[in-house]
Amino acid sequence: MIGAEPLSEEEAHTWQEGWVKYHDTIYEYNEDIMTFLVMGIDKDSNAVKAAEGIDGGQADALFLVVINPQDKSIKIIGINRNTMTDIDLYDEEGAYITTTKAQIAVQHGFGDGMEESCEYQRKAVANLFYGLPIHGYAAVNMSAISAINDAVGGIKVTVLEDMTAVDPDFVEGSQVHLIGEDAFWYVKYRDIDTFGSADMRLERQEQYLNGFIKAAKRAVKKDISVVLNLYRAISQQMVTDISLDEAVYLASIVSDYRFDEDCFHTLDGETVMGEQFEEFYPNEDALYELIINTFYKEINEDGISYNES
Repeated sequence: MIGAEPLSEEEAHTWQEGWVKYHDTIYEYNEDIMTFLVMGIDKDSNAVKAAEGIDGGQADALFLVVINPQDKSIKIIGINRNTMTDIDLYDEEGAYITTTKAQIAVQHGFGDGMEESCEYQRKAVANLFYGLPIHGYAAVNMSAISAINDAVGGIKVTVLEDMTAVDPDFVEGSQVHLIGEDAFWYVKYRDIDTFGSADMRLERQEQYLNGFIKAAKRAVKKDISVVLNLYRAISQQMVTDISLDEAVYLASIVSDYRFDEDCFHTLDGETVMGEQFEEFYPNEDALYELIINTFYKEINEDGISYNES
């Protein structure tokens, strides 16, 4: 963790476990926040159990969805799939081997491709965020993108880069209404021969999610059964510890929550070429500040959260 700041005598006297001091201000974790990990798995099929090893599928898209009932906001943090962090390695029998630095997306590949892989990925993301609690997860195979997109009537985007290699309509700067397979390719495609292609894809995914969440909120306000129907439609392509009832409930309460472009964040950092693959190194100071600003609340001089005073 970023080095702890020194405490004054008064602060040391009133200090409580779980508090942190950052830029001369005391914070504590906001227990009211709910954080969910959404994973896009690089598989174009239904979610099925795989043999132990490395066949669980990589998490090519990783997003933390942060729901804050205090200020009624939804925030999303996009995580570069090449973020270098601690990854646990397992053998073909599922036995732990060692922990090494590697791209965070590969963690899901270990395990059975189902709940086991999701728990491995949840641990890796939580550790990257200094032990952040993650209350639930949904790992969705990329094959479900079209169904998810069409459930809200499709999404309009301005194409961010030339993608005519996969669709002649994907001319940089053109306006496109994504329907069906168009959404699949726009969200998933990257040219692995182009340096920084994962970074560019993450920008498209951020753009897409901004549009999708707004469209989903409108759809849910009109008819809450949209969530019910979508959950059932993609259930064969999804692994989640969020029940159908929980999903419907969460959708109903957040439909009025604030979400705009300022609510979407990606990690600051640098992509470099490793020995074989690209490696993204997050700026630790910027990451720590993002964690404080998103998941913590300020404590006043009386030791009480400003949200409670």
